[in-house]
Amino acid sequence: MPLPLFRLPPLSQRRWLAEALARPTPPSARNLSDGFRLPGRGGEPTPAAVLVPLVNRPHGLQVLLTQRTAHLSDHAGQISFPGGRVEPEDPSHAAAALRETQEEVGLSPERVAVLGQLAEYETVTGFRVTPIVGWVEPPFDVLPDPFEVADVFEVPLAFLLDPANQQRHFRMLGEMRRDYWAIPYRDRYIWGATAAMLLILDRTLRAAAENA
Repeated sequence: MPLPLFRLPPLSQRRWLAEALARPTPPSARNLSDGFRLPGRGGEPTPAAVLVPLVNRPHGLQVLLTQRTAHLSDHAGQISFPGGRVEPEDPSHAAAALRETQEEVGLSPERVAVLGQLAEYETVTGFRVTPIVGWVEPPFDVLPDPFEVADVFEVPLAFLLDPANQQRHFRMLGEMRRDYWAIPYRDRYIWGATAAMLLILDRTLRAAAENA
């Protein structure tokens, strides 16, 4: 079922998203973490937050994503949302996501209107991530941190929220099979935590549309 979101003009899209995110999280959007932890990453998860930046372009809403540099210790080379761990001085998860986004890609918090948040997701590296959904109004500049970010790009939200593009893949780690979500887009391979959080967004919005 196509989401009604994509039939609305931009101002109505923004309002519809905020109202959808204000609803209780549906059961289908909870517990999407696979429960797998990398060796040595056990224990209590570290709080973190990412920004899911929805960019209001004339050709439709886009999602701003980053490709991490290849030398990082966690999720090297993978496609991610901008974000990171919540620091003691951060007043909220949303503040942490906006701060990390500015540090990673140079997007000013003044260009982002927070619409709401999604269900938490626990990563294989031991982070409990709260996705913060933000509306980004162009024009804006990006200035990627060369240490952390190899590339910044956008993908149509309609593509990412199309169930036909949401795939279940697996990899073998020795004799252990690890299943995960993936949303390939052109030459980009969006998978793991980022793909799972997009699934959380999709299921949250679909539940809101069904119960409207």
